[in-house]
Amino acid sequence: MADAESSPLLVACLCAAWCGTCRDYRAVFDSLTALPESAGEQWSWVDIEDDEALMGPVDVDDFPSLLIARGGIPVFFGPVLPHLGTARALVERARRGELAVVKEPDVLALAQRLRNMPRPTAENA
Repeated sequence: MADAESSPLLVACLCAAWCGTCRDYRAVFDSLTALPESAGEQWSWVDIEDDEALMGPVDVDDFPSLLIARGGIPVFFGPVLPHLGTARALVERARRGELAVVKEPDVLALAQRLRNMPRPTAENA
């Protein structure tokens, strides 16, 4: 797992366009992506309905939910309070390796699919 430990984080917010809390949380999520310590990490906003094929069998019942993975290995999957400090502290714990591996096969498969998604460039962002 040494390679996974040195890999940059993948942080995906799993939300829905109809969810008012998600719409409000988008600014929080975007501010996290703009932090200097987030450089080089993969940050993705995933609409669970628009990206249903990507989600596969994974269900999201509470919003906003985050999936955090390192090297394609999920270390957090679940809802978070829609506050900058809460999400930032969780991501910091993941960077320090303080979170346990999520062993659900469907979540692992989702993390792998997200990791392999094309990253936006200036041309297609």
